[in-house]
Amino acid sequence: MLLISCPYCGARPELEFTHAGQAHLARAREPAAVGAQDWADFLYMRDNTRGVHAERWRHTHGCGRFFNALRDTTSDHFVATYRVGEPPPQGAA
Repeated sequence: MLLISCPYCGARPELEFTHAGQAHLARAREPAAVGAQDWADFLYMRDNTRGVHAERWRHTHGCGRFFNALRDTTSDHFVATYRVGEPPPQGAA
């Protein structure tokens, strides 16, 4: 079983977590001022990189908090996890 390290609780089984999409996406401060195509791109278009990718996760069956993770999409290896609002760890990617 894959262990994921929650930055609040420590390492836990993958079954306790839920993937919550791409990390570091900023919502427009004035959504009504954004054009339809830009808004659709924000809602539906995501990076689909091969290699290390910043993702948001939630420790659903634990503390319930969201956190960010750097995960290698080719091996499913978690390189690092860190709290929301913090920058990615230096040298992790």
